[in-house]
Amino acid sequence: MAIELLMPALSPTMEEGTLAKWLVKEGDEIKSGDVIAEIETDKATMEFEAVDEGTMGKILVAEGTEGVKVNAPIAVLLEEGEDASAAETVGAAAPAPVEEAPAAAAPSAPAPVTDAPKAPAAPVKDGERLFASPLARRIAAQKGLDLTTIKGTGPKGRIVKADVEAAEAAPKAEAPKTAAPAPAAAAPAGPSADMVAKMYEGRDYEEIKLDGMRKTIAARLSEAKQTIPHFYLRRDIQLDALLKFRAELNHQLTGKGVKLSVNDFIIKAVANALQEVPAANAVWAGDRVLQMKASDVAVAVAVEGGLFTPVLQDADMKSLSALSKEMKDLAHRARDRKLAPHEYQGGSFAISNLGMFGIDNFDAIVNPPHAGILAVGAGKKQAVIGEDGEVKAATVMSVTMSVDHRVIDGALGAELLKAIVENLENPVAMLA
Repeated sequence: MAIELLMPALSPTMEEGTLAKWLVKEGDEIKSGDVIAEIETDKATMEFEAVDEGTMGKILVAEGTEGVKVNAPIAVLLEEGEDASAAETVGAAAPAPVEEAPAAAAPSAPAPVTDAPKAPAAPVKDGERLFASPLARRIAAQKGLDLTTIKGTGPKGRIVKADVEAAEAAPKAEAPKTAAPAPAAAAPAGPSADMVAKMYEGRDYEEIKLDGMRKTIAARLSEAKQTIPHFYLRRDIQLDALLKFRAELNHQLTGKGVKLSVNDFIIKAVANALQEVPAANAVWAGDRVLQMKASDVAVAVAVEGGLFTPVLQDADMKSLSALSKEMKDLAHRARDRKLAPHEYQGGSFAISNLGMFGIDNFDAIVNPPHAGILAVGAGKKQAVIGEDGEVKAATVMSVTMSVDHRVIDGALGAELLKAIVENLENPVAMLA
């Protein structure tokens, strides 16, 4: 029976993607594990591996097609002994791409039985999507098997053909009935695209189409600014001790190919501060707060057309040189859009440094579910009054910490920022 290949969900939040490139053509033999296509999500270009084996019978979605919904058919794979006519039959019956229903939705009415039943929607177990090949889902539907009772032996626990063929028929568990959620209040809409264009009628301009990354940034940060109760804490940090210590360390590390940046020290200072003020090492989870144990620090990296926030996990446990190497690697792969989802998702706190662009200070937007973000400005020479009352020259860096008031109150936020400042102004003690 011909197998429909569906648009994969390459990250937990992916709803649609761009089929960037086919790496096979119709008539090619496909083996399980072969990379057959490149898929662009809003953040990265990732490889799509085949799970089933067969012959590529028909490509349904052309290269460069944008907005392909997750679980929409993109190609047809022929099993052994099938000819191209089988692909034509499946392709002609392929449904229009639709968004997958959320796990909590009530089950839909059963579809009428046909001679060739389609694979059912992706099964869900304990609130999480359970991955199975299209052929495995189709066979399970024919045999009346509940996929949530079958253990997958494929890559990353994926349920494959052999798993369902070996399983005994079992009654499907009835999904619990849940009340339909109340519709969310619509956000105020701005002027339409046509209205804006009409304002500039007669003026020369270039219309730039939004890609997936820019759409995601626009949606997430608009939501964040509208729904997160931000407040802001500001401090000046004297960097002279840090700059002297950094120069000494870099001199000692000359032969090891490591050159520490001020940003490396900031990452370490934030990571240590989250351990020193554990109540602030938390994230907002809708109806509760999750207090994290490890210091997983996200760092904003500018890329063409947007930004990434790769996460340095367990940053408090790593040396400055290890953090420096990891950050350089993550930033390089972020600019090439080669990060895997687990490398830019998570973390409890973020850093955005625009000091290298000469920015003195700015207010950053909290990136949910983080509880805060540190906006870092440039270090500049200026006159300061010392503890002895004398005026002296010092290198001063201005920082602003944006905080989610649902998670961190004013006094707690001030305590966290104080710990960050002390770590940066006393870098030797920070590494003790």
